[in-house]
Amino acid sequence: MKIALFATCISDVMFPQASQATVHLLRRLGHEVVFPESQGCCGQMHINTGYYPEAVPLIKNHVKTFEPVLDGEWDAIVVPSGSCTGSLRHQQEIVADQQDLPRLARRAQQIAEHTYELSELLVDVLGVEDVGAYFPHRVTYHPTCHSMRIAKVGDKPYRLLRNVEAIDFVELPEEASCCGFGGTFSLKNPDVSTAMLAQKMANVVSTKAEILVAGDYSCLMHIGGGLSRIRSGVRVMHLSEVLAPTQDEPWVAPATTTKVGA
Repeated sequence: MKIALFATCISDVMFPQASQATVHLLRRLGHEVVFPESQGCCGQMHINTGYYPEAVPLIKNHVKTFEPVLDGEWDAIVVPSGSCTGSLRHQQEIVADQQDLPRLARRAQQIAEHTYELSELLVDVLGVEDVGAYFPHRVTYHPTCHSMRIAKVGDKPYRLLRNVEAIDFVELPEEASCCGFGGTFSLKNPDVSTAMLAQKMANVVSTKAEILVAGDYSCLMHIGGGLSRIRSGVRVMHLSEVLAPTQDEPWVAPATTTKVGA
């Protein structure tokens, strides 16, 4: 398959290892990955804060950049983020409709129908649950709110992780609870956010995991920062980073990338 990568803002600016590992993984599985260079923000930050008119240019840019998928130039679009996948799948169409831009809304939704979060692409589109990964570490997984409740990826990340060779996977207590990030929620409600984070960190530490995995680096940034401050020794990694290496072909994030909680 020929797959277009939507890297997302946070991956592009702060945590490129998520996109790099995604590309490495998909190419290792035999697929062609392209990166449309005109891509930018999907507009989620603006939309979540109520800046609908300001989000419109971002939606227009996204539609223009990824329209080739509608002409069959690519087979699918992959996003290493449940949060951004949820925004692309629902918010862009809603905002365009509310701003009286019906054609933009229609095109945004058509593109969204070809857009998949990484675990969705692997399991639902490529039909693979065992990607041949090798990761000999004790790992726990945090299912981020948007991946569960908006993108609705379900148990796909768990199915992928449980098929990783040599992994010691342990379930996270109260896994479905929010970590307290929520974008601007953590800024507008810092006390509540901090309390939620403390509970999430306690649950992570209780697993004795070496690494906390999630499908969104926004939440990993929040939790990883907290784990680092309490010197827990727990690192955070994107799902793609766990699925990328094999026993014969290790994959390590380039030294220039950011590692939260390392």
